[in-house]
Amino acid sequence: MLIVMKPDATPADVVRVIEIIEHLGFKAHSMPGENRTAIGITGNKGAVDRTHFENLNGVADAIRVTKPYKLISKDLRPEKSVIKVGNATIGGSELAIIAGPCAVETVEQVFAVAEIVAKSGVKFFRGGAFKPRTSPYAFQGKGEDGLKILADVREQYGLNIVTEAMDERGVDLVEKYGDCIQIGARNMQNFSLLKYVGKTRKPVLLKRGMSATLEEFLLAAEYIMSEGNYEVILCERGIRTFDTHARNTLDLSVVPAVKKVSHLPIIVDPSHASGHNYMVNPLARAGVAVGADGLIIEVHPCPEEALCDGAQALTLAQYTELVGQMQAIYEVVNHEKMALATV
Repeated sequence: MLIVMKPDATPADVVRVIEIIEHLGFKAHSMPGENRTAIGITGNKGAVDRTHFENLNGVADAIRVTKPYKLISKDLRPEKSVIKVGNATIGGSELAIIAGPCAVETVEQVFAVAEIVAKSGVKFFRGGAFKPRTSPYAFQGKGEDGLKILADVREQYGLNIVTEAMDERGVDLVEKYGDCIQIGARNMQNFSLLKYVGKTRKPVLLKRGMSATLEEFLLAAEYIMSEGNYEVILCERGIRTFDTHARNTLDLSVVPAVKKVSHLPIIVDPSHASGHNYMVNPLARAGVAVGADGLIIEVHPCPEEALCDGAQALTLAQYTELVGQMQAIYEVVNHEKMALATV
């Protein structure tokens, strides 16, 4: 059920509704919006009696939710969510680009990329300290030592750190050193991990699973939000199909599909989607054109020497060229939104 408050509802009115929800044994999720506050109810096994709420001060309506997801829905929050990551945001009036190497390898490699990313005006830096690999013999990442290097990047360049956690211990470490916890495609339906990260207060970048439907993707986000962490960013990174010309098939249709039903921002990962350097720029252009709130791009100073996914990494020069193109496309697609932001 969704409790919609009146525009003039007081904080005390909202608190009273939450008290009633919790007294009934359910969990309340308050979502303040531009014009109203909505309160989602989870934890109920069946229908909730709306008469508990309809006569309370400040309540405009009590709406039954028939969708399998509640908290990610525009029914709860009609306005788009803007997620704060460190000192910047994703989902607002600016295109968010998250750039960096697939894996943290050396201090020199990471800082070479970070310098270029910072000079390009981009505010987010990615780099994997924990690497889930298909082969147990492949490079698995530098662990906490890698996270310390990423923290040094933030200290020197002011970039906000987005990096993956694979288990609960990893979540704790990323909370300590990073600004945003990435949940990779392989863990999209690791429900115990989703619940654990939902108890943190760091924003979460949730990548779509390799074979996940839209509903499964959204319900994975719902798992995180149901535990109280509403700072979720969705990421389309390609799904597995029968084609072999690319590593995955980038499903750009999921961007407008998400925006139709959810208030959460969604970004696109053309690097993992394609697996090939020459495809990254065209797919990135398409992602921005279709309405993505941002991109996550892999960059390496010497891709042929990369310990992980070098074939899809852009060189420093290619990355610099891409950033300029993406901003130009974003301004065309979002000129009205950007104009409003400057008023």
